Amino acid sequence: MLDNLRTGLRSALKKIVGASDINEELIDSLSKDIQRSLLQSDVNVRQVLSITKNLKYRALNEPPPKGLTKKDHIITILYNEISSLLGYTGNQIIHIDKTPSMPEDSFNFQPGKKNIVLMLGIQGSGKTTCTVKIARWLSRHGYKVAIIGADTWRPGALIQLKMNSIKIKVEVYGEEENKNPISIVKNGLEYYKSQDYDVIVIDTAGRHKEESGLLEEMNEIHKVTNPDLVLLVIDGTIGQQAYNQAKAFHDSAPIGGIVITKLDGTAKGGGALAASAVTGAKIFFIGTGERIDDLELFSPTRFVGRLLGMGDIKALLDMAKRLEIEADETQAKRLLGGKMTIEDFYSQMENVNKMGFKNVIENLPGLSGMVKDDQLEVLQGKIEKWRFIIQSMTKDEKKDPNIINDARRKRISRGSGITEHEVKDMIKQYNNSKTMMKQAKGRQMHGMLRRFGFG
Repeated sequence: MLDNLRTGLRSALKKIVGASDINEELIDSLSKDIQRSLLQSDVNVRQVLSITKNLKYRALNEPPPKGLTKKDHIITILYNEISSLLGYTGNQIIHIDKTPSMPEDSFNFQPGKKNIVLMLGIQGSGKTTCTVKIARWLSRHGYKVAIIGADTWRPGALIQLKMNSIKIKVEVYGEEENKNPISIVKNGLEYYKSQDYDVIVIDTAGRHKEESGLLEEMNEIHKVTNPDLVLLVIDGTIGQQAYNQAKAFHDSAPIGGIVITKLDGTAKGGGALAASAVTGAKIFFIGTGERIDDLELFSPTRFVGRLLGMGDIKALLDMAKRLEIEADETQAKRLLGGKMTIEDFYSQMENVNKMGFKNVIENLPGLSGMVKDDQLEVLQGKIEKWRFIIQSMTKDEKKDPNIINDARRKRISRGSGITEHEVKDMIKQYNNSKTMMKQAKGRQMHGMLRRFGFG
């Protein structure tokens, strides 16, 4: 996610951390590095200059609060200035090794009524997929959700909506032969009127933002539905164009929130985030992948923490909680004592696999950004193979992999369909992990294990 921006900002941080003295020359150099990183991520020039001007003034004139070093204070300033770029106006005190957090705003849906969420966006923004993702997110947060498919412009839109909604067990109302979206919305609302739903999410058509017909249609649907929340879906790859796009839709149907999609690997994502934030509409979600679950409630402070390499432990804990990974005190004691079995190793792999290996790496302070995407793919591929290998082992072999000789390795290889070399490699990785656990005793490791649900 925003790899160039992340790399540039972290390089700037290293310059601060490694400096022997904090002076004006260092601050100037730091400001130039940050300017370069933000401009390469397509952030507006005026916003970039404003950030670095504030950074320089505060770094040279503000005394550090009690308990913070000068270096920590400059990092805090940088953190707050970039957070403000993304819509956060608070002022937080942080330390280099800590992850800041902020309360997440609620949707303020009213109980006892059908709250309507209207989805807007031009064609290609990922709006239909995003509609399903949001329905999924709301369902997981206790809301009973239904969908109305009113995109009559794009062929196959309703079919796509229904196919994806089946996966999350959410009902979709649509009329394949009806080409009048206003009529479909009215009929859909009438259809759901007597049913017990908390939220109705409406997917609409997407064409070019300047097309008057589209904007008139959005205006009509807004009048008919009187929505409780209007979400605009914006493609994260369009950069600063996001501002004009948001404004065009906002004039037709007042935008209550923005969803930025396709942030996994786009250089222009910084521009889309920043431009959207300055329209006054809060960024509610960011899309971080193609899976239905790859939707994240947006928090500027947490997002910036990850960009700066401070990690986002809270996001990781949220994933673990959502997946209901149960704590195992006995297993935690074995791990901390360096007595990890291969079944413990397998359990860890399962937990990491559920949360998404990239998400785990991305959210851990010190590891975020250290592993390249191609390396993650290799690791993910190995994990899938290791699962099959472990499933092909006997109970005795799982308990003590050291008994695995050439004959046993051949049998495991045949049973799992994995080469003997890869079986040997997995056992080597297990032994390395066991050694690492044994060497990393203490409160720090115990805290890390607790975060992963191991006690």
